[in-house]
Amino acid sequence: MQVFIKELGKYRGYLPRQIIKTLRGQALSGDLVGARKGLDRIKLRLERGDGRHEDCSS
Repeated sequence: MQVFIKELGKYRGYLPRQIIKTLRGQALSGDLVGARKGLDRIKLRLERGDGRHEDCSS
């Protein structure tokens, strides 16, 4: 779980704060599989070139 949370920290500035907090909360509550799946989907979207979200803080 700690590895996932550290990996999630790498996406600050690329993702809105609320998405990061949601995925972190999922992991901490025990739904690590769901949090991992959500992050994987977001990573795919970033790799495709859809870029950052408009409302992310750098």
